[in-house]
Amino acid sequence: QVQLVESGGGLVQAGGSLTLSCVASGFTFRRYDMGWFRQAPGKEREFVAAITWSGRTTSSADVAKGRFAISRENAKNTVSLQMNSLKPEDTAVYYCAASGGVATTSPRSYNFWGQGTQVTVSS
Repeated sequence: QVQLVESGGGLVQAGGSLTLSCVASGFTFRRYDMGWFRQAPGKEREFVAAITWSGRTTSSADVAKGRFAISRENAKNTVSLQMNSLKPEDTAVYYCAASGGVATTSPRSYNFWGQGTQVTVSS
């Protein structure tokens, strides 16, 4: 049974930091590219960052560049998203996702999804 379980969300003041984690099970994690997406109320799900199966290559959306960093530990089946300098507009449910092909900015390239973790940034 495939599972992606996110944690680390919460309420933080603007300018603060959070680290999200996603633990995977039920598939061969080290063979999958991983991504983080977010969805704010009334908005479409949007790409945040991705990392290749090896961890050698990462990509991020413009809104994340310079503030967010994605990383993974294949030995622990874990992918993380370090978020710094948070802004109220970062408020959203954050999802991790696994791609058996090439991870792109499109949600359609991902096979498995977690349930999400809420991040709320107060001004």
